[in-house]
Amino acid sequence: MDILDTHAYDRRQRRYTSCALFLSLLPFFLSTALYFYLWTPDSPGSIMSAAVKTAPVLLLAAAVLSWNGGQSVLGVVGGLVCSAVGDWCLVWPEHFLHGMGAFAAAHLLYSFTFLSSNYSAYSASSSVCFRFLYLILFMIGGGFYIYIFPFLQTAPDSELLVPAVGIYVVLIALMGALAIRSRQTATLLGSLSFMVSDLSLALQIFKATPPMEYGNALVMVTYYSAQLLIAVGDIKAVENKDDFSKWKRS
Repeated sequence: MDILDTHAYDRRQRRYTSCALFLSLLPFFLSTALYFYLWTPDSPGSIMSAAVKTAPVLLLAAAVLSWNGGQSVLGVVGGLVCSAVGDWCLVWPEHFLHGMGAFAAAHLLYSFTFLSSNYSAYSASSSVCFRFLYLILFMIGGGFYIYIFPFLQTAPDSELLVPAVGIYVVLIALMGALAIRSRQTATLLGSLSFMVSDLSLALQIFKATPPMEYGNALVMVTYYSAQLLIAVGDIKAVENKDDFSKWKRS
């Protein structure tokens, strides 16, 4: 097989893989469309609204598991399952702290995943640049916490919320920083989108900003986009690793 035939074969394989990936993600897209069609964030908490909200993330977990198998069970799949638990809890405001704990666990799992061998880190020659980007992310997180701190002090359960939100901000900034080193564009965009979603939600929950007409929509659009991008990034990372392993053996 000459070089031209090899390139044509590779292009066909990429098209096939892209189509197969889209089909595996179709249940996620349909369930997300159903969520926005029903649009239940302002309705009283119910089992039905919780199921509709968590379904897209659980279907994403199933898609990643079908592509990556056991390689992602304790990584992105675990993070997606923890996120679904957090979604379920947040349907009922009285379980906000439980939901935040579940999402904190998801960020930890994502962070450990971005450090795994599935993701290729940038070379040492780029370390100064990326340390600067890490610093910027943590400065954004620190600045946000300083801004929201007075509002946390006046919130119910402030003695729990003040340290809990501080730890949560550190975890999500850590996830964003580690996504930078992952060399996966989808992973980085997903992590940054997750930060936008969480920080927007915090501003609204703790009344640190005037009411936003489309505040809930902003939170959920960026949230589902984040989970989709992180899932696709993980599938691509494992696929690239497997391709590289085959090339080394050939």
